Amino acid sequence: METATLILVLVVVVALTFDFTNGFHDTANAMATSIATGALPPKVAVGLSGILNLVGAFLSVEVALTVSNAVVKIQDKSGAPRPELLEGGGSALLLIVLAGLVGAIAWNLLTWLVGLPSSSSHALFGGLIGATVAGLGWAGVNWNGDGSKIDGVVGKVVIPAIASPVLAAVVATVGTFVVHKVVSGVAQRFTDQGFRWGQIGSASLVSLAHGTNDAQKTMGVITLGLIASGHWSSTESIPFWVKAVCALAIALGTYLGGWRIIRTLGKGLIEITPPQGMAAETASGAVILISSHMGFALSTTHVTTGSVLGAGLGKPGATVRWRVAGRMVIAWVTTIPAAGIVGALTWWIGNLLGGGAVGALAITAVLVVFTLLVVRHSRKNPVHAGNVNDEWDASEGAERTPAAV
Repeated sequence: METATLILVLVVVVALTFDFTNGFHDTANAMATSIATGALPPKVAVGLSGILNLVGAFLSVEVALTVSNAVVKIQDKSGAPRPELLEGGGSALLLIVLAGLVGAIAWNLLTWLVGLPSSSSHALFGGLIGATVAGLGWAGVNWNGDGSKIDGVVGKVVIPAIASPVLAAVVATVGTFVVHKVVSGVAQRFTDQGFRWGQIGSASLVSLAHGTNDAQKTMGVITLGLIASGHWSSTESIPFWVKAVCALAIALGTYLGGWRIIRTLGKGLIEITPPQGMAAETASGAVILISSHMGFALSTTHVTTGSVLGAGLGKPGATVRWRVAGRMVIAWVTTIPAAGIVGALTWWIGNLLGGGAVGALAITAVLVVFTLLVVRHSRKNPVHAGNVNDEWDASEGAERTPAAV
């Protein structure tokens, strides 16, 4: 097997692994509040989310071929790899992509282990940025675009990362406050049942949107690798098998459920009620759809977390665990640089070993060892469908502060 072909195979396998971690890491975005309020049983919720992620992955390929253009300069405007990166069967480009994927997966696994909702999209961008800086220098990163429009890391990633959770929190706060005022004279058993049904619809919409958006990132990475190695030539279409395997990977990851993150988002921030849950999910869906239409590299995790926080702020007399919220913000801020550092170190390891098949196999082996260590450590304190809705105790940061409107 030629060196470039072997590295391509590793890129495809590792990319699908990232897609899988993306699925179980982000299940909480759609289903955490529905599980917490009892609108759906835990296993039914993740099963529904998995199916809708699978369907969503086939609905569009609009962003699949420009997944990296917003942050790094390894593609031209047509979506094709830069010519200078195609030497040696595209091995140089494939090693950058492989190292970036390793950085993204490592951060996804680490934040999953500690139960923190962080952005899989930002982890991927961070990993690619770090690997690109290591391989091509700082000029290889698209920091601000060409100035003609909002573009680059700052315009497409940083600004939406700050604005989207704030906007989602405001929308959810207002929505929750209005809902509680409107139904204040209605018996709680009637309102809760109605809002639980509404949650099923709103959570399903978020799951569908997540599959449509996030699965495309992996499709784009794999297709870029295929083009770089000469196994695919079109920059305007995706091989069907790539669509299929990416859809299945993210759906399977979603179905298995990232129970640790579901618990944090559903029980850790606030004690959520059905009206709050529906307000949070509706706010998330609205912000995600509007931002996607505007072409921003949005983090569904940031939006959902902001919405849940807003739902707590909007209910009179509700309380918020601000220490948990603070840990989430720290994870958001550190995602891109942390994944970038891992991506850069991974590229240096691969390059130190010759940058070919030996280097690619070595960094893949490092990822496998790290994954096994994380999984082994997670078994010391398991979180699953049976205990995901247990009361949030003091060891998890149970202190709460009134959240006045």
